[in-house]
Amino acid sequence: MSAGGKLKLQHRWADTILPWIIPAVVVALWQLFGSIGWISDRVLPTPLAVLKAAVTLTANGDLARALSISAGRAFIGFAIGATIGFVMGLLNGVIPLAEKLTDASLQMIRNIPHLALIPLVIAWFGIDEEAKLFLVALGVVFPIYLNTLHGIRSVDPQLIEMAKVYRLSPWELYRNVILPGAMPSILVGFRFALGIMWLTLIVAETISANAGIGYMAMNAREFFQLDIVVFSIIVYALLGKLSDSAAKGLERRWLQWHPHYGKQRKVSRIT
Repeated sequence: MSAGGKLKLQHRWADTILPWIIPAVVVALWQLFGSIGWISDRVLPTPLAVLKAAVTLTANGDLARALSISAGRAFIGFAIGATIGFVMGLLNGVIPLAEKLTDASLQMIRNIPHLALIPLVIAWFGIDEEAKLFLVALGVVFPIYLNTLHGIRSVDPQLIEMAKVYRLSPWELYRNVILPGAMPSILVGFRFALGIMWLTLIVAETISANAGIGYMAMNAREFFQLDIVVFSIIVYALLGKLSDSAAKGLERRWLQWHPHYGKQRKVSRIT
């Protein structure tokens, strides 16, 4: 193998291993302190106990059922909230009158804590699926809305003027100038909204659910099965990481034209 190939391989291994060093050390210390009794099982089960719980839940099918139900709630709520946020951001970004009419109201709603809304949501929807979808959609709307609005506002006015000189139609202006220019900011909102999606789902499922990961955790809490509770928290964390990785993949795919992302790709190819 050439020197360049070895260097590239070393960089690839470093990129893969380095992010996992701190989590691995934390888990090792956690297991060590649990094994020697410094951390009681009644406070925090050891990683091995959590792993055994994971194997049991996987074998009996409970994990797969909870995952499918929670993921369905999360992504349906995300689709609803992201669509509303994107449309509102687009309208308020290109139509000043729309922003004057709606932005103040949206900002007031954005600052209402989800926990404060829960009694009202239960009164409206009960504890059925609609309540959980409403909370997830509400959490997703604002990151998408704010970043779409910011992205549209950040488009270079000179590019818009140039497009008008070339007599682009409104659709062509949007498709070829505004949307590509706003896309980096929209994708930042997309990543942020994915994290909010799981956080909101945890709140919704913890308070009122008869299935899903949150229900699995709350049911385990009733029987003081802390290993399952900890495992449920880890599942949420892994789902959030997977969602973020998927969003980063979309960034790399959709923003190849962008100088910043193009530069990153070029550097990765060199290294």
